[in-house]
Amino acid sequence: MRKVIPSSKDLESVLNSSIPDIIKSDLKILFCGINPGLYTAYVKQHFGRPGNKFWKALYQAKFTPNLFHPSEQYSLLTLGYGITNLVNRATVSQADLKKEEFVQGGKKLTIKAEKYKPEWISFVGIDAYRQAFNFPKAVVGRQEITIGTSKVWLLPSTSGLNAFYTLEKLTILFGELRNEVR
Repeated sequence: MRKVIPSSKDLESVLNSSIPDIIKSDLKILFCGINPGLYTAYVKQHFGRPGNKFWKALYQAKFTPNLFHPSEQYSLLTLGYGITNLVNRATVSQADLKKEEFVQGGKKLTIKAEKYKPEWISFVGIDAYRQAFNFPKAVVGRQEITIGTSKVWLLPSTSGLNAFYTLEKLTILFGELRNEVR
């Protein structure tokens, strides 16, 4: 795959835009990102920025039979997985989002959960979940609450900016989710 190198004008053009969900009914897991970054919005591929570790962690934890490129995101549906965002507004960084957007995103996610009924919703970004559902002390792993009938699992952000969680650590945490879902 050829690497896309958008200009600053290209990225500016997608500020506040959204990208479509990768979703259908009765998924095993609906992965829920925080919000699309500008690069992701430009290429319209979830976790699309080259430094993001989502796709590698997914593969190394054996969710996928091979390493998917973000452009293959719709292939997840055949495996029983989907992707959405808590806030579907492209920004330069998560810091550009307001608390109210997280809360509103939580309400919209609840509606999606009731409509599509995924077995699990796995947040890829702990702080977004904490703000949206007012659980300031939530930690990685299974949560006691459900969203609709969906069980909830928290994973850290896979952004390249999240240096604390290396690919190795993320792979272990993604693997714990995969083992729980089995």
